Amino acid sequence: MKQITLEKYHCMGNDYLVYDPNKNELNPGKESIRRICDRHFGAGADGVLAGPYLDQDKMYVRIFNADGSEAEKSGNGMGIFAKYLRDAGYVQKTSVSWMTLSGEENIFYLNEEGSRVKISMGRPTFWSDEIPVTGERREMVNQTMVFGKIPYVTTCLSIGNPHCVIWMNDISRELVCRIGEHSEEAECFPEKVNTQLLNVLDRTNIQIEIYERGVGYTLASGSCACAAACAAFKLGLADNKMYVHMPGGVLEVEIRDDGQVYMVGEVGYVGKIVLGNDLCESLRAGEAARQEKAD
Repeated sequence: MKQITLEKYHCMGNDYLVYDPNKNELNPGKESIRRICDRHFGAGADGVLAGPYLDQDKMYVRIFNADGSEAEKSGNGMGIFAKYLRDAGYVQKTSVSWMTLSGEENIFYLNEEGSRVKISMGRPTFWSDEIPVTGERREMVNQTMVFGKIPYVTTCLSIGNPHCVIWMNDISRELVCRIGEHSEEAECFPEKVNTQLLNVLDRTNIQIEIYERGVGYTLASGSCACAAACAAFKLGLADNKMYVHMPGGVLEVEIRDDGQVYMVGEVGYVGKIVLGNDLCESLRAGEAARQEKAD
């Protein structure tokens, strides 16, 4: 039986497994992703990056959360996948682009190893129907929302995926988990939401704690860092260039005059993981049963 091989990387402790379909046969579904990402019974990760899927002159990447749900975007995930493409010999140029659920992504290599990358994250929107948030169309800035029977003043936005930012002076892992358990599944967010607690240190430094949709508490997140930076800038609390401090590390974020957001981060390689025969056999059997049911 052929083995399943994954490459593990992290960006500030936000870890992903890269599943290359050109080197493996299994096309993992939701349950397989969940089992692979399990930190006790699987390889352990915040998510899986599946790709590259090559179609003529275009490249596609699928982003999966640890619970098996598919995400539109991941800033750290994009940096990690760019590093993998350089390591695996797919890319020798100074930049690379591919398609995800949120559209085309553009990444620029800032060193020869591909470990330092600059990522174009797109433009944020604060309009409720574009995030999405239920109710009449409105700009989701300084909006009171109730999570767990407690009201919070929030700023919500999408930067390819939905975010809810809550500005407060004292933030912690315990607090973001307590709020995030309610906000992620709140009915007002039909596609669920990433939650960030924001503490503004000064005009060029902010601090955040993150509860990520489909993952839970996260040491770092590129899209969450950019969303929090955009919220701080929109509220007039920070300049357009800032450092976002997270438990896993610091990201540089720039919001340009045209609204385009860029982030710069460092990617580390952890190693190659070959799944054991028992897990491989279980995953293959599960996918075969899923495919039979679908047919």
